[in-house]
Amino acid sequence: MTVVFVHGVPETPAVWNALRKRIDRPALALRLPGFGSPRPAGLADKEAYAAWLADELRALGGPVDLVGHDWGAHLAMRRVVSAYDVPVRSWVSDVAHGWHPDYRWHEAAVLFQQSPQGEELLASLRADSPGSPSFGDFLRPRGMSAELATEVDAVHDEVMSAAVLALYRSARPHLHADWGREFDGPAPAPGLVLVPTGDPMAQPALDHEVAARLGARTEELDGLTHYWMLQDPGRGAEALERFWAACEAS
Repeated sequence: MTVVFVHGVPETPAVWNALRKRIDRPALALRLPGFGSPRPAGLADKEAYAAWLADELRALGGPVDLVGHDWGAHLAMRRVVSAYDVPVRSWVSDVAHGWHPDYRWHEAAVLFQQSPQGEELLASLRADSPGSPSFGDFLRPRGMSAELATEVDAVHDEVMSAAVLALYRSARPHLHADWGREFDGPAPAPGLVLVPTGDPMAQPALDHEVAARLGARTEELDGLTHYWMLQDPGRGAEALERFWAACEAS
């Protein structure tokens, strides 16, 4: 059984490096197109990214244990697991509150969804804008490590900015408006919702409510941030291993 990790925005697969070292299972971390790699013109919205992810998973040729973070979680759980014919044995997600009908996008996301505000904000966060905070600087308060921030800033170009805008602008007013309405019941595979309570944008009550609707387990990561896999990779790995062991025992 292969574990497949899917990163979020504005990250790279390196967000999973420390965690993967603590998991003694076959694993790979996919790179979303446009995040340090070319972005084909057809990847114009969240549905196209979900279809890309589904194709990548099918190409592996067998069931997978899927782990998504941030936008990787939105694509993996809220769409691929629910709407595509993909062999997924289990799924793990954070940011489940983003799928709740009462959720509203955070301030930066709202700016990304507006033009020209989104373009201007992302241009100011690129490394070629001297004197302005970088994308890495922007995310350090949420727990992004200095190492990952350096990598993100190195790959944040106009292609990545366009990919960020494409995802967020295809998710107005929120994810529940379309994907959520189509899928609001028990998930077809066992799931785990991780709830890092130290994230300044955490909404644990909504996380637990979404998990209950999907028939998923929950585990609170007390004191950990949005980047729980960087802050305490050992604790994150233990949570994943417990969940997978329970899936194998059932």
